[in-house]
Amino acid sequence: MKMKELQQLVDISRHYGCDSRYVIAGGGNTSYKNEGKLWVKASGYALATIIEEGFAVLDREKLNAMAFRQYSTDTAEREEQVKNDLADACITKDRRPSVETSLHNAMSASFVIHLHPTLINGLMGSQNAEADTKRILGEEVLYIPYIDPGYVLYKEVDNRVRDYKKKFGREPEVILLQNHGAFVGADSPEKVKEIYTGILEKLEKEIKQPLPEGGVDVCRCAQKVVPAIRMMLSKESIKTLKVKNNALIDYFVLDAENYKKISRPFSPDAIVYCKSNYIYIDSECEDIINTAQTEIEKFTAKFGYQPKVILIKGLGLVAVGDNAAQCDTILDVFEDMMKIAYYAQSFGGEHPMTQEQIDFIDNWEVENYRRKISAGAVAGRAENKIIVVTGAAQGFGEGIARCLIAQGANIVVADLNEEVGKETAYRLNGMAKSNRAIFVKTNVAEMQSLDELMHQSVCSFGGIDIFISNAGVLRAGGLEDMTPENFEFVTKINYNAYFYCAKAVSPIMKLQAQYSEDKYCDIIQINSKSGLRGSKANFAYAGGKFGGVGLTQSFALELAPFRIKVNSICPGNFYEGPLWSDPENGLFVQYLRAGKVPGAKTIEDVKEFYMAQVPMRKGCLPEDVTKAVLYLVEQTCETGQAIPITGGQVMLN
Repeated sequence: MKMKELQQLVDISRHYGCDSRYVIAGGGNTSYKNEGKLWVKASGYALATIIEEGFAVLDREKLNAMAFRQYSTDTAEREEQVKNDLADACITKDRRPSVETSLHNAMSASFVIHLHPTLINGLMGSQNAEADTKRILGEEVLYIPYIDPGYVLYKEVDNRVRDYKKKFGREPEVILLQNHGAFVGADSPEKVKEIYTGILEKLEKEIKQPLPEGGVDVCRCAQKVVPAIRMMLSKESIKTLKVKNNALIDYFVLDAENYKKISRPFSPDAIVYCKSNYIYIDSECEDIINTAQTEIEKFTAKFGYQPKVILIKGLGLVAVGDNAAQCDTILDVFEDMMKIAYYAQSFGGEHPMTQEQIDFIDNWEVENYRRKISAGAVAGRAENKIIVVTGAAQGFGEGIARCLIAQGANIVVADLNEEVGKETAYRLNGMAKSNRAIFVKTNVAEMQSLDELMHQSVCSFGGIDIFISNAGVLRAGGLEDMTPENFEFVTKINYNAYFYCAKAVSPIMKLQAQYSEDKYCDIIQINSKSGLRGSKANFAYAGGKFGGVGLTQSFALELAPFRIKVNSICPGNFYEGPLWSDPENGLFVQYLRAGKVPGAKTIEDVKEFYMAQVPMRKGCLPEDVTKAVLYLVEQTCETGQAIPITGGQVMLN
């Protein structure tokens, strides 16, 4: 039977883990203790989603003994000894306890909740941290100047708690750590919440200038800049970049003077996720690429690693990650650091960490472990590829997107159907690991809409590696039935729009090739078997698809010098999809009405007629098409081709 207190621990952990005012990037840790055991958040678990199994359980008798052991005076050796003793005290051997476990054990309160509230860290990361803590919160709040985390911090806190008890006759409920965060201890979750709320209410009254609010657009030149920067940073492994801008970010990238306020980290978390050095670029759009190339080369030579954060005037905050999830974390943590720096102006100005403190965190095994855990991983044939799929809200497009996200790709669902498209992106994100999916409302027949698609794709992931032109429509009918309006509609979507898409995406792909000597990109049209063989009473569709193959071959010749491969995939019939099976306007219904199948009286008659034409006796599934997509992407010598995936129904001559 589960203990009531453990459920309370889970509940309060999730309560704060879901509130970005208190926790960023899954940070913070929580605990509950009784006389014999301590439950503390294990490394690698996020408070927002934690369950009981996310807590390491430790023997308090062994934890208590650690307070009296004499550890080595050598920092590295001491921390290794402490880590081993924590592991020995851990009952759940498959879960690594938080590095701050000893601090949780040192406080006698049943519940200890350690968080990194942005407003509190605005005070803790300020010049007047100690004096303003006493002035605003009173002397009963225990303030501790910055000390490197680990055993030394634990011993200092333990000693100061003892001194506090001598002075006040009880333990402190609140411990504030300079450049780190807050510990609140109480015997009930309700009391913890009351204390935290009270602190934030007092600090809010002290803020002289509220945070800048509101959205600021990312400059439209992002398409001409960010893909190049991504390639500069992808020499060893392909990177994902994400661009964000708002009023707060715009304030700090406005000029070099404002940037100085955030040029050094304020907390260990910022170092773990964003490193401790960043690039600031104040150049006109046409000069950003050249400046970025120079600065990235200088940065890497000086620090021995690539930047995680690039701030560009006019564009905003650019996160550089090994994957999309890492980019999200970098953006969250660095934007939180901006808020801390802004709040610090109300408490005497910013007080970032010193180089010595930064070096300790950078080299500390515990934080390197956190980096490894936070990095995440995907494993697939399309790992970290950025893939746009038009018409991906449903049908073949949705199926292709679903298969590719399982292969590690970042997916842009481009579709005119906003409601269904958003639902599809949501489902895809439920399947994702450290990759991501977004939805962009797109009309493939309008260049302005496609330009917005390019912009959103670049801002969300940093570029475009593969563009799958899948959106298509069908209006069946013979010469007597087909109206000029329907013919023009089918042609505009199936033929013209393929040209529009290639025109919109090719500049981005060319830019990527320019800044990477071995970069290949792909434009893939999802054509049809009707693009290889005429189709009775379906000439509008077949004509557009035949024309698409011609465009593919022509684009392939033009774009080959830029290492952009252009191919068509010609699927057979996807009987299960809405194009065929929709009960109101699917092809089975249309073909029955159009009399395309002689003698057919029912939809089942039409289905059997088409299945009998396929030697493999099966329809073409999205999984079949995706295998062809992956083949085309992985090879570097196939371009201008139209590959049939028809179960033998249509074969190339």
